[in-house]
Amino acid sequence: MATKVRDFAAIREQFDTYVGTIVYATMTTVDKKHRPRARVLIPVWEVMDGKPVGWLATYRTPVKEAHLANNPHATFSYWTPRQNAASVDTVATWVDLDDLATRRHVWELYRRTSPRGAGYDLGQFWTGVDDPKLHVLKLEPWRVQVIRGTDLNSRIWQDEAA
Repeated sequence: MATKVRDFAAIREQFDTYVGTIVYATMTTVDKKHRPRARVLIPVWEVMDGKPVGWLATYRTPVKEAHLANNPHATFSYWTPRQNAASVDTVATWVDLDDLATRRHVWELYRRTSPRGAGYDLGQFWTGVDDPKLHVLKLEPWRVQVIRGTDLNSRIWQDEAA
């Protein structure tokens, strides 16, 4: 049974718990022929103005770039064998390489959320916030669903403005 909630705050604790314990999300995009492509990544999430916002530190691969240029919608799925799950439907946009303030914010957000589960030290892959190989995707969710596996109780938040 699915229940819709008006405010993200109603599901935030459950969402944060699942993301923090599951850690890895499957990111799905689609190509120009509408074929899905999945990869496993670790985004980090925060709440701004009552809404969730995600950030993904990543390499700007030709496939990821082409998919998002054609269709900026991406879904992030979290799942455990206990059937606890979270799905986040987003619009993903690349952060400009010159936006060092945002890149620094994301670097620190990953650092602060580690080792709790959801983040990690970006220094393992990039030399710093100004590393040209470090790219950041801003993830703006328009729908978030959390499902508790014990009873398959599902709660859904949607951004009414989206």
